[in-house]
Amino acid sequence: MKYVIILGDGMADFPNENLGNKTPLECAVKPNIDALAKKSFAGMVKTVPDGMKPGSDVANLSVMGYEPDKYYTGRSPLEAASIGVPLEDTDITFRVNLVTLSDDEVYEEKTMVDYSSDEITTEEATILINDLAKELNTDTLQLYPGFSYRHILVWKNGKLTFNLTPPHDISDKKVTEHLPKGENSDVLFGLMKKSVEILKNHPVNLDRIKRGLRPATSMWIWGEGNKTVLPAFESLYNVKGAVVSAVDLIKGIGGSAKLEVAEVEGATGNIHTNFDGKAQASLELLKNNDFLYVHLEAPDECGHRGEIENKVKSIEIIDEKIVKPIYDYLKNSGEDFKIAILPDHPTPLSIKTHVSNPVPFIIYDSTNEVNGIDCYTEKNCENTGNYLEKGKEIVTLLFK
Repeated sequence: MKYVIILGDGMADFPNENLGNKTPLECAVKPNIDALAKKSFAGMVKTVPDGMKPGSDVANLSVMGYEPDKYYTGRSPLEAASIGVPLEDTDITFRVNLVTLSDDEVYEEKTMVDYSSDEITTEEATILINDLAKELNTDTLQLYPGFSYRHILVWKNGKLTFNLTPPHDISDKKVTEHLPKGENSDVLFGLMKKSVEILKNHPVNLDRIKRGLRPATSMWIWGEGNKTVLPAFESLYNVKGAVVSAVDLIKGIGGSAKLEVAEVEGATGNIHTNFDGKAQASLELLKNNDFLYVHLEAPDECGHRGEIENKVKSIEIIDEKIVKPIYDYLKNSGEDFKIAILPDHPTPLSIKTHVSNPVPFIIYDSTNEVNGIDCYTEKNCENTGNYLEKGKEIVTLLFK
């Protein structure tokens, strides 16, 4: 038996007046997902435990079968693990975004224009982070370049005494009320302010401006945590598995869970990612693994950026370039299989950030086709009355 989870990050949404009061899932043309939905067990699942923030870290841990309230230690340690940052048990890690802030002279008065600096390239970002590190690194504070706008700061022998805000939660808002808070937060804010001066006239940014792209005008520090230790996925579920994703966070969860992690050339995590490469990697991994977790970031990025048409399009691309080839491969393999399709959390276009609402899921079983729903949407899944109280129940049902 083969088991596959296809996760469209942030795919669920609210009815949107610009879509005729429909959701992107209701508007998207997705014949492959809907064909499976007609023969699948469907319902809603709560992926974010009460009291926890609705981040992709918490939600994906949950869907992958790990209870966040037991294993979650922060977002950045998972991303640090993905890019090979060496961590001691006493280290504190932070996620560092390269962001575009407004040009207000006083930092506290600036507005979060773009949490990703126009999805800055990894090549450009690496130059910027390395130059920031030359100026800002100390014996206890060290920057590490990651991918695109996503990077890591390590505080040796630090303490978890902070209240930090994800930059994608404050798009188009003044940063005034969202600056670092808590003991020693002045250190982090000091780094953010210093980064503005270092980045202001950097050649990489001047070149981006010439090309009509937003410059990276500041570091934004958030996502604090300490070293994550997860039991191996195979030891919990007795299944050998693998992960396909463009995102450090998901790669970090996969690596920490001792799952095989694919490296796909041209995988960016946005709507221009190498979908064909992800599909091909998925098929290759299924040859030697019985469980596969395929993570697609594009719907979430479109949600954060308020890109209505692109969010609908991203779902359609996932349907055509990911769901279809994986289903066709499994069907033609002659082996029994199950496929689960769901988001980790909603990322509503109207608010451009995550919410903790339950999300719609379908689970298709090639050995037990059932009367499912006509179309995979939030409303149809909710109307089934089927409700899972924990995200890990998706894996439980998959392996049942």
